[in-house]
Amino acid sequence: MHGRLTIKYRLEKLLYISNRFRVIPFDMVFSSVAFIFYFLPIFFLVYYNVPARFKNIVILTGSIFFYAWGAPRFVIIVFLTTMIDFFIVRYMSSVAEKRKKLLLLILSLFINLGLLFYFKYCNFFVENVNRLLASTGMRAVSWTQVIMPIGISFYTFETLTYVVDVYKGKHQPFRNFWDYQVYIMLFPKLIAGPIIQFHDFAVQVYDHTSMETFENRLRGFYRFFIGLGKKVLIANVMGAAADKIFAIPYDQLSTTTAWYGAISYTFQIYFDFSGYSDMAIGLGLMMGFRFPENFNNPYTAESITDFWRKWHITLGSWMRNYLYIPLGGNKVNSKARLFFNLWLVFLLSGLWHGAAWGFIFWGAYHGFFLILERMFLGKWLSRIGKLSVIYTFPVVVVGWVFFRIEYLRSSISFLGRMFAWHPQNTVWEPDPLFFTTLCLSVFFSFFVLFPKGTDLQQKLFFKEHSMRSHYVLMAAALAICVLSVGRITATNFNPFIYFRF
Repeated sequence: MHGRLTIKYRLEKLLYISNRFRVIPFDMVFSSVAFIFYFLPIFFLVYYNVPARFKNIVILTGSIFFYAWGAPRFVIIVFLTTMIDFFIVRYMSSVAEKRKKLLLLILSLFINLGLLFYFKYCNFFVENVNRLLASTGMRAVSWTQVIMPIGISFYTFETLTYVVDVYKGKHQPFRNFWDYQVYIMLFPKLIAGPIIQFHDFAVQVYDHTSMETFENRLRGFYRFFIGLGKKVLIANVMGAAADKIFAIPYDQLSTTTAWYGAISYTFQIYFDFSGYSDMAIGLGLMMGFRFPENFNNPYTAESITDFWRKWHITLGSWMRNYLYIPLGGNKVNSKARLFFNLWLVFLLSGLWHGAAWGFIFWGAYHGFFLILERMFLGKWLSRIGKLSVIYTFPVVVVGWVFFRIEYLRSSISFLGRMFAWHPQNTVWEPDPLFFTTLCLSVFFSFFVLFPKGTDLQQKLFFKEHSMRSHYVLMAAALAICVLSVGRITATNFNPFIYFRF
C-alpha cells in the first residue's frame, strides 16, 4: 500500500510540473553535442570568412536556424510580433504629438505583455479560476493547455526596453527591421539572456566587428568552455542529486538529506545559469559583442540587498530601470510607499520566473528581507562585514526551496524536514562524485572572499593575457571540453533550468 502511495505521489508531482511548464523540447542547448560539434564550428567558419558587411546577415541566419531547430512553430510568431512592434515604434518616433506617442507606447506594451500573459500565465490563471469555481460548486472552465515558447520572458523584456527607450528619447530606433531582428534574435542571449537593454546595445549592432580582435576571440573561447564546465561538470551533478532527493516523499526524508537536497539545488541553479551566462558572454565576445555580466559571485553577498546586486544582474537592472524607478524608486514621500514599491517589484520578479504560487511567494520572501534590511537589519550587517555571509547564504537556500517545489504546502513540508530533527536513513545516500562536486561548488562559489581569489577572477575574465597564459588557458579549455563532452555522452541528464522561464 505504501509503495502504491509513493508511486501516486511521484506521478502527481510529475504531472503538476509538466502541466505547469509545458515548454517545447529544445535539443540544441549550448551543452549539447549538436551545438558544440556541428552548429558552433560551422557558424564561426562562415562568420569569420565573410566580409564585415555580411556578418549581421550570418548572425541573423544562424540565430533563426538555432531557434527554429527546437521551436519551429514559434519562429513565425516571434517574427510577426517583432515586425509589428518595429513599425509601431518607428511610427511613434516620428510623431510629435505626445498623446499619440503615448497611445502607440500603450499599444506596443499591450501586444508584448498580452502575448507574454497568454503563453506564460493563462494556464495558471485558468487553473486558479477553476479551483475557485470548484470550491463554490460551479462548473469548471474548459481549457486547452498552452505550450510556452522557450525564452519568451527574455526576448519580451528586450522588446519592452526597445519601445520604452525610444519613447523616452534615450536612443533612436533601428534604421531597418533586420537590425532590430539581430538585436532580438541574437542566438547567444536569445533563450536565457543576459537581458540586454536597447540603449546599452544599439550601437553594437552597427559596429561590433571593431571589437572582434584575436584577443577577444580567444577570451570568448575560454569563457565559453569555463561556462560549459560549470554547467556540465558541476550543475548537472548537483541537479541529478537534487532531483532524486526532491522526488522522495518528504515524510521519508532525514534532516541531513533534506539539507543535501536544498544545497544541491542551490548550487545547481547558480552554476547552471551562471554557466549559461558565461557561455553567452563568451560567444558574444567571439563575435565582437560586449554583453553585460550577469553574475558576480552572489553567494558571497553580505545581505539580501547585496545578493540582488550580484544575482541575475541584468534582470535586477531591468526591474530597477523599468519598474522600480517609474514607481518612484527611493524618491517617495514615505517609507510605507518605499516598502510597498520594493515588495511589489519582487512579487513581480517572482511572477516573471514562473506562473506558480511558489515563485510569487519566493519573490515576496526576498522582498520581506529587503524591507527588514532597509528598516534596521542592514546597519547591523554592515558592521560585521564578510561574516554576514553566514546570514545571507542560509536565507537564500531556504528561498530556493520555495522556488524549486512551487507548491507552498509541499515547500513548508520540506522545510519542516530541514528544521526539525529527523534521523538519517538509507532513502538517499551521497556518493564520492557528489561529495567531490559539492566541494568544487563550495570552492568556486566562495573563493573570491579571499583577496587572491578576487585577483585570479579579474585576471581570468577582465585582463589581457600573456602568451604563456594563453597556452595554459587553451589547455584548460580543451581539457574542460573533453571532460564535459564525455559526461554529456555518458548521461542523458542535461537540463537548463532557466529555459522554462
